[in-house]
Amino acid sequence: MKTRTLRETYLRNKRIEKVEIILIQIAILVAFFGLWELLARTGVIDSFITSSPSRMLRTLKLLVRQDLFKHIGITLLECICGFTIATVLGTVIAVLLWWSKKLRKVLEPYIVVLNSLPKIALGPVIIIWMGAGYKAIIMMTVLICIIVTIMSVLSGFMACEEDKILLMRSMGAGKFRILFKLILPASLPNLLSVLKINVGLSWVGVIMGEYLVSGAGLGYLIIYGGQVFKLDLVMTSTVILCLLAALMYLGVALAEKLVKRSR
Repeated sequence: MKTRTLRETYLRNKRIEKVEIILIQIAILVAFFGLWELLARTGVIDSFITSSPSRMLRTLKLLVRQDLFKHIGITLLECICGFTIATVLGTVIAVLLWWSKKLRKVLEPYIVVLNSLPKIALGPVIIIWMGAGYKAIIMMTVLICIIVTIMSVLSGFMACEEDKILLMRSMGAGKFRILFKLILPASLPNLLSVLKINVGLSWVGVIMGEYLVSGAGLGYLIIYGGQVFKLDLVMTSTVILCLLAALMYLGVALAEKLVKRSR
């Protein structure tokens, strides 16, 4: 009975702590926007250059009446496509590199070089290859995410304990069985971490791609707003991007919790 009471107390304290953290996070956000609005209204900062929450709300209302959801949908679709392709393809390549030690040694220096290469430098080439459209933007996203995915997933595979691999081999298990029965389950936390990393990288890739070539999307709105000095449009689009990225990250975090509970 005493053990049960202690457990209930512990769980209650954890729930209270979680609520406190959420409330503090909301309070920080409210305080930030409140201070921003106050400084803009009192003239401490120039609202024409920095915008303000009230001006952003007015801009948002105008965008809703126009094509805001079209721009959000285009950017979101490009991000999800790039995220999915890079994660799946990067994981497959990591499996191939784990499978063949010789292939891993041959390709390792090339992967390191590609990882250090500024992907924005390939922008003009990507546009020529893929055309001035959504394909080029998705390709830019894939290029930014895939090398990090390969290196992170492969690192998780290689971190698996050699003793366990030797034990399975001694019991007659082949590479295929070792991969699906040991390597992938053991690397699951690492794979989930890669998904979180790719959320941020995929948004970076999409916006970089839309900066280079786009006729629609949130990156296009940011570029257009900067060109015509509509800083309210720039800041509003940036805040929307932050919200979408946060929602996508929360989706991945929720999937991680569901996977951990099912194990």
